[in-house]
Amino acid sequence: NSKGTALSQGDFVMSKIAADDEFGGNTLRKAIDYFAHLCVEPSFYDYIKETDKEFANTEYMSKIAWLKDDNDNIYDPECDDILRVAFMHMYPRAKLADLVNLLSGRDFQTREYKMEIVQDTFTKLKQGVLNTINKNNFNQFLLAIRGAGFVSHKQINSYMALDFAYALYLRLSTTKAISVSEIKRIVQKWYVLSVLTGRYSSSPESAFYKDIRQINEIGINKTLESIEAATLSDNFWNVKVVQDLEFTSTNNPTYLVYLAAQVAGNDKSLLSNNITVKDLIEVAGDVHHIFPKEYLKSNGFGKNLYNQEANFAYLDAQVNKSIGKKSPKEYFSEAILQCETKSATCGSITDIDLLKENLKANCIPFEVTSMTFEDYPAFLEQRRKLMAQKIKNFYYSL
Repeated sequence: NSKGTALSQGDFVMSKIAADDEFGGNTLRKAIDYFAHLCVEPSFYDYIKETDKEFANTEYMSKIAWLKDDNDNIYDPECDDILRVAFMHMYPRAKLADLVNLLSGRDFQTREYKMEIVQDTFTKLKQGVLNTINKNNFNQFLLAIRGAGFVSHKQINSYMALDFAYALYLRLSTTKAISVSEIKRIVQKWYVLSVLTGRYSSSPESAFYKDIRQINEIGINKTLESIEAATLSDNFWNVKVVQDLEFTSTNNPTYLVYLAAQVAGNDKSLLSNNITVKDLIEVAGDVHHIFPKEYLKSNGFGKNLYNQEANFAYLDAQVNKSIGKKSPKEYFSEAILQCETKSATCGSITDIDLLKENLKANCIPFEVTSMTFEDYPAFLEQRRKLMAQKIKNFYYSL
């Protein structure tokens, strides 16, 4: 560390593991490191096989081999993430600093250091890592996240919520009291809740520990109900979520949950009768300004207004080009007219009822069809409320 790089607690854990020869620590360190690398670069598998034959002959090699054919990038955990998930689902603890102490043999009760604690910690950590990198566990967890509408890495703005959700999935999977389908539902709800409320955005390890302790004490269902009662008030849905949609970043957690709601609902993209929002998110479709950017700029609106999240909607690139700089009144009038002529010039919808459904699915009031720049502030306010209601309905549908 000659460059003076700030080390994380994960770095200390990895160095502690790497220094161990007695309990297989160094090989475990490689397994964690290689798994993280393979998540990003599957072709690295052949390099490991050719250059690290000693590791290639260990049990870990067969456990990570599935990644050579995996191209999913929703969740590509780094070493810290793998350690965090492995540790949290095996212990009623969350701070990686505690793991460093346990690997040193510390007895938290007597404050003594014992070799048997070192051995026990390596045994549990190894099992935790094997559970974490297990193909079935990892893919089933990702199926749950995908099922909640998060189908692209572009919808993920922080791994902390994913780390806890995965640790929760692994913890619940060890109990026979909860069915597989119920585990997925709980994990989905917990993940969406933690993203919406920013539960792990500040002092995440403290929040992790608090939640783990409560789950151990009263169970997962009562814990979830308690958190919902404490955080998801009418003011949260009607005020906070609405206010959280006033940002201009497409990486805003609340906006990302809105997109997940559209994906989960299989919503069609704006002015399309066959292309879904999910299709466009996965294939890098255009995020369209409902009130076109150039149209608003030419009428005196600044970037902090024309780039409001409530002015965004996923749209097919060709439709986006046909709209250009037109006002909503102008291009939506074309969309309405083609419902009469049955000749598509603005989007592919040629039925007025389908057009109304399409606008509703995209949280756009039908009144937009007669709006100009003068109506823009009122439009933003109205659409934010519709988006917030969609997010609320989505959460309670999980």
